[in-house]
Amino acid sequence: MFSVLSGGTGTPKLLRGFEDSEDLNVIVNTAEDIWVSGNMVSPDVDSVIYTLAGIIDDGKWWGIKGDTFHTHEALKAIGHYEELMIGDRDRATQIRRAELIRNGNTLTEATMELCSSYKIRSRVLPMSEYDITSVISTTEGDMHFQDFWVTCRGEPEVTEARLFGTLKPTDEVMEALNASENIIIGPSNPITSIGPILALEGVADALKIKFVVAVSPFIGDKPVSGPAAKLMKAKGLEASTRGVAEFYKDVVDVFIMDERDNTDLSMYDFEVDRFDTLMTGKEKSKALADFVLSKCV
Repeated sequence: MFSVLSGGTGTPKLLRGFEDSEDLNVIVNTAEDIWVSGNMVSPDVDSVIYTLAGIIDDGKWWGIKGDTFHTHEALKAIGHYEELMIGDRDRATQIRRAELIRNGNTLTEATMELCSSYKIRSRVLPMSEYDITSVISTTEGDMHFQDFWVTCRGEPEVTEARLFGTLKPTDEVMEALNASENIIIGPSNPITSIGPILALEGVADALKIKFVVAVSPFIGDKPVSGPAAKLMKAKGLEASTRGVAEFYKDVVDVFIMDERDNTDLSMYDFEVDRFDTLMTGKEKSKALADFVLSKCV
């Protein structure tokens, strides 16, 4: 059994290379969750579910491949604005989640029900049952991560990234970590995707006594995707592979960076390996996943 810490985009690309199996736990960031039009959007959880179900829109790495947007457009036509562009099939997932939660289910239970509906065998575990929010402080004011990244297109200058809420993991998350022989930190944004999971009470300590393999989301000083560079600078970290290594240095045993990356990490006491981390197709995702597993104990 092994566990993968996941946000959106980068880590789902890696998950595409793993077999959907009862041996796989995916612990997912929920600090970007938001309610839209009465329904709960859990973007990173949904990206993981859709990836494992084989229906992710792998052009955008969010939403469902081939989805339509009739409801979104109809709402817009009658004057109802949604900051997120939500597909019709994607919205069905969110309606079902919201219904389950209103009926007294936890987010974990609702996610398990959704996984069952999508015939997923892996355990997809939201990181917490508490409302935790990534708030991005910018020169234009404080804003929810979705406002920063979607509404403002990640353009404002970032001065800080903070978490608000009760930073406690679910029992299921801690049970998965304790039962796993290996932990894999996927190539998602270190600050707003993986960082919230590591910030939860007991999680970093659990990783320190496990064998941890991390995959860098940077190649040199360039993130593969997303706003990681701005966010790392705001946290006082170098926006680079070296900055990611510094962020994970207390928990990682093997650090994997791209084969094109010449960053010198010899000052750290963990193993450093290079591989092709640009997962431009399923075959490359599978190759990287196999390489990651080959480094596990």
